[in-house]
Amino acid sequence: MSYFYGTITGDKGEATRCGSKVSGIETWCASWDGAIRCSAYIKNGVDWVRVEKTLWKGVGEYKVIYDGPIGKKRRLNG
Repeated sequence: MSYFYGTITGDKGEATRCGSKVSGIETWCASWDGAIRCSAYIKNGVDWVRVEKTLWKGVGEYKVIYDGPIGKKRRLNG
């Protein structure tokens, strides 16, 4: 069953991909100057996201922008 959702829009329209509580989901947005990677996952029963500035085809730099809960409220059990 889908728990996480990712949507992308480009020249060919919109596409949606899904991730489960076990698989999580990872998305990339890239150019020839680097990329942003966003990963959604569950940590201790709470929905978390990690946003990273990262390399694309060997170009760019690495930096963690955010790694924490997605929402404002923390749940004890997912």
